[in-house]
Amino acid sequence: MNPKIFFLGDIHGQFDHVLKAVDRHRPDAIIFLGDIEAPFPLLELLAPILDKTIVRYIHGNHDTDNDRYYRYLSAGKAGELNLHARVETVCGIRIAGLGGIFRGSVWMPPHTPTFDNYDEYVAALRNARPLRERGHADFLQSEQERKHRSTIFPDVADGLAAQSADVLITHEAPSCHPYGFEIIDDLARAMGVDKAFHGHHHDRRDYSTNWPTLGFQSHGVGFRGITDLAGNVILKGTYD
Repeated sequence: MNPKIFFLGDIHGQFDHVLKAVDRHRPDAIIFLGDIEAPFPLLELLAPILDKTIVRYIHGNHDTDNDRYYRYLSAGKAGELNLHARVETVCGIRIAGLGGIFRGSVWMPPHTPTFDNYDEYVAALRNARPLRERGHADFLQSEQERKHRSTIFPDVADGLAAQSADVLITHEAPSCHPYGFEIIDDLARAMGVDKAFHGHHHDRRDYSTNWPTLGFQSHGVGFRGITDLAGNVILKGTYD
């Protein structure tokens, strides 16, 4: 029997529908697909349901918009729930996570990346704005370092591609979306996944005609929508 795993589209700071869905449907696990924008520490916001379901997430581009959003997701035990750059078996299903987005200053497939990994990017940034500088330059530096915590770097994609999984979750979309990327297709196939779920675009398109070509089932989850492991809509997205 397949576990009841829910994939949550971009919630942008709204949690009420998530708490209600868990109370009503009692899923084995819920997984956020990014752009959570937690207004308070994540574990505090989800405290009413932590004894009812497993919680995991990947981050989206807006989760590094400010220090608060980033800290509320990454600090302490909440950071351990992040599936980005790793594979974890959740309720018997191997789930791989790729959070964040592609950014042209780092890597915009199919173009050649400028930086291979986050540390390389930060080193280049600090060389451009030495730490001895103070004031506005330091502020801009720290802003950029935080922002690119939600950038996809090639070393993360390569590390995942060397592993196997049943499901791939991403913030970015595969190529079947008008604003998707073939590199997501390649990653899903390299990992041998059966299904992929993404957020980011706030829509839920029917990709079923693309599945034979893709080699896996892809599902987009709409704005504040919820989709289960089988691809069934549990809660329709706002703009679906």
